[in-house]
Amino acid sequence: MSGDDHRLTGRLGELAQDHADRAAARAGVPAVRLDRLAAEPLRLDEDFCREVADRYDAAPMVTEGTERGYARLAEENLRQFRLIGEAGIRVLPWAGPGQPYRDSRDLVARVRSTGLLHVFLTRHGHGPAGADGEHPLRAPAGVRAGGEELLHNDIFRAVHDVLGHVLFGNTFGPRGEFRATRCHLAMYPADLHPLVFAELVGQLCWFFHGPHLRRPDGTLPRRGEPGYVPPPRRPYPPQKQLVYDRRTLDRFAALFTSPG
Repeated sequence: MSGDDHRLTGRLGELAQDHADRAAARAGVPAVRLDRLAAEPLRLDEDFCREVADRYDAAPMVTEGTERGYARLAEENLRQFRLIGEAGIRVLPWAGPGQPYRDSRDLVARVRSTGLLHVFLTRHGHGPAGADGEHPLRAPAGVRAGGEELLHNDIFRAVHDVLGHVLFGNTFGPRGEFRATRCHLAMYPADLHPLVFAELVGQLCWFFHGPHLRRPDGTLPRRGEPGYVPPPRRPYPPQKQLVYDRRTLDRFAALFTSPG
């Protein structure tokens, strides 16, 4: 990592930790060190992933009573968006073909070295074709970048890319996304965790472990086996308004163990 990379991640880490400390203080719970969360060993439980995926799949598009929570989530994401700007990171819509980054390593390296994050806009492809556009995070966020009006979902994905992945180098895929969510959740008020979990882990588990990918006996084909669908050919999950219960979030937290 170059000196510029160290300065960017150092400043970003300081601001993120301060934000997490203030979130903990408002909730009246002990503060946690984000770098310690990032170092926790993870036991990935595929049964848990399937259960989360099944809950997401079975949920209606809109769960009543979530509107106020999503409004608060949008406000919190805007605060975090300002935080990453204060750390020296610019966000611009991606105007090129395909996705802006080859993989998580490319994302982390380029954002750390340039201080620039490109976002693939929600309106260009998030969720299945013809997906309902009434989700609260699909509303305009009141932020323009590169001549484009960003949606709240663009803001959310940008702050998660930076605070979930770039800051600690977490990868994509189930293991890296679980780690990214573990770190990023600490920056949100506790009562928003069920919504954030749905947007991150719920959608992730559906994409990697959803019932649409399984054999009739419920097993998931592995790479090279008949019936395996590679990630580039899989549908994106529909963006639903739902919350997961406290037991599910507690089980998620229990997958991580403190390094001591």
